[in-house]
Amino acid sequence: MRYFLILMVGFCLLFGKVDYSEMSTEELIAMIGYVKDKNKKEFLKELEARYPTMNKKEKEIYIKSLKKIKK
Repeated sequence: MRYFLILMVGFCLLFGKVDYSEMSTEELIAMIGYVKDKNKKEFLKELEARYPTMNKKEKEIYIKSLKKIKK
């Protein structure tokens, strides 16, 4: 399932501007580390806006993923 999401996101990134507001929180979290530099600001802004509504599991995965890309 995760590979399918990453594949779908990859196609979205190849074909134009990405509307992150249309994606699920799970899809966004799976994309962490794969977003182009020119889109990172908008991408992170969308994730930060969703953080208060994330469930505990999503928050844990989100925080772990952010730590990986900051290393």
